[in-house]
Amino acid sequence: MATLPNPLPKLAGDPSGRSLGLQLPPGILLDATDDGPWHEPLLWYAGRSVSRGNWAALGARAARVGLLPLLVDLGGSQGGPEKWELLPGEMSYPGDHDAEEVLAQLWEECAAQGEEWPGPAERRALTVDPDKRAAEVADSLAEGSPWFKEPHLALVPARRSADVPTAIGWTGPLNHENDMARLSAVLRSWEDRFGIRVVALGFDQLVVSVAAPPATLTAAQAVAAEHFAFCPDSVVDEGDGLEAYAGGLIGERLWHFWWD
Repeated sequence: MATLPNPLPKLAGDPSGRSLGLQLPPGILLDATDDGPWHEPLLWYAGRSVSRGNWAALGARAARVGLLPLLVDLGGSQGGPEKWELLPGEMSYPGDHDAEEVLAQLWEECAAQGEEWPGPAERRALTVDPDKRAAEVADSLAEGSPWFKEPHLALVPARRSADVPTAIGWTGPLNHENDMARLSAVLRSWEDRFGIRVVALGFDQLVVSVAAPPATLTAAQAVAAEHFAFCPDSVVDEGDGLEAYAGGLIGERLWHFWWD
């Protein structure tokens, strides 16, 4: 996939990040993948758990040098990112995929036979700044979450937030979709239509912030159909069907996905 120059190698000789205009706590540069060491670090993550305000304090400065913030969970049953099955070399480029085509194909694979793809949800007007909403969601996860036991702040070299999982070769959805770039294409579309930002990753879990959530049940049902195609496990796990799941999306500022 197309990439920008990776600033992370500079942290090997400058762990505080001063040469990049950053003030980083002690942390870890990760190049471990399922295929062996990657040619450059895939991400940096702090050695201590994230605290409220860390995301906002670092995010904008890091973005100016080509690094995007992310929370990574070190407290999951599968361990931290050094134990994840990262495969950056197996990923394509998100820009090579059409989000609607990806969703329609995944819908056909997962929906009941004869149930037609309803089409994409309509764009929503932003109600808050997407980056401000991302910081709010990051703070809420820092204060405690049933999904992320020990979130640490990380930095990833990526062009846009939707590309972050693909940039590190994340394989959380492996049983549903082998190429994360196809799902990043959907995340790009959600960036444009709903102001989402990728905020947190676990071994098989993803949290995005939402700056323009659906405000009505009809709008939420259209979004729920996309969620089902994107991550059927999250919808099926609710147990009450797509309409009940849709009701929980109205005004919701974060979307949580997990793949079995």
